[in-house]
Amino acid sequence: MTARSRAAAMTLFGLLAAVAVASGPIRGAEPLANAHAHNDYWHERPLLDALDRGFKSVEADVYLVDGRFLVGHARNELRPDRTLESLYLAPLARRVQQNNKRVFPKSERFFLLIDIKSDAQEASEQLRKVLSEYADMLTLVDGGKVQPGAVTVVVSGNRPRVDPADATHRYFGLDGRVSDLDSNVPAHFMPMISDNWTSHFTWNGDGPMPAGERAKLQVIVSKAHAAKRVVRFWATPENESVWRELRSAGVDLIGTDHLDQLAAFLRADADKSTSQQ
Repeated sequence: MTARSRAAAMTLFGLLAAVAVASGPIRGAEPLANAHAHNDYWHERPLLDALDRGFKSVEADVYLVDGRFLVGHARNELRPDRTLESLYLAPLARRVQQNNKRVFPKSERFFLLIDIKSDAQEASEQLRKVLSEYADMLTLVDGGKVQPGAVTVVVSGNRPRVDPADATHRYFGLDGRVSDLDSNVPAHFMPMISDNWTSHFTWNGDGPMPAGERAKLQVIVSKAHAAKRVVRFWATPENESVWRELRSAGVDLIGTDHLDQLAAFLRADADKSTSQQ
């Protein structure tokens, strides 16, 4: 083999190796079941920063503008290049395709919360169309039967009116509130109970949590879990005392704007629990 042919062979080998690496599963951090990225789009790399830290739930606020879902907390933050599809749906679809139909190779459940800020009904109709383009990766409800997918979409914020008995294809569930704890709608229709922490609790992490508030939190979690719904709060104080109580009570998703701090806490807490077994 000549020097030129050897060089060509090495170049081809390098290209094939690069393709093999690129097409392999995305490992990254071990997934954190309780980690939820609140207002995820404020981070430098929306979605990707959360995934790199093992977060299994992210939240995006959206406005429907000229048929497109633009991502932002307020209208003055919106930009035409920051869409629900470009920041979340398309990157998740690529990742799921690469990870054997999962967001994380060894973990099945991942939540995408879509917080609608504009008119609920108009947004709902367009959301159905947009999500149908990503049906292969989404949890689908068809005729009341659930077909689990890599990504479960939950609509929050301005929630549309949806008939629980509607047997047509549905690619999202609705976010419930504490006032919905006794609802008898199925879990696939309302997979989550979320609420403002400050509407139900006064404790902010200073000193021990009052016994009455701890008991109230446990009742909320117990009722939600009995109905096979997950629990999330927003506006929770960002400190380890509160995170520890939420985790101890069985709150499924702990929201944060501080990805590194919550990830470090959850990993340290998990290591501590393992060492005590």
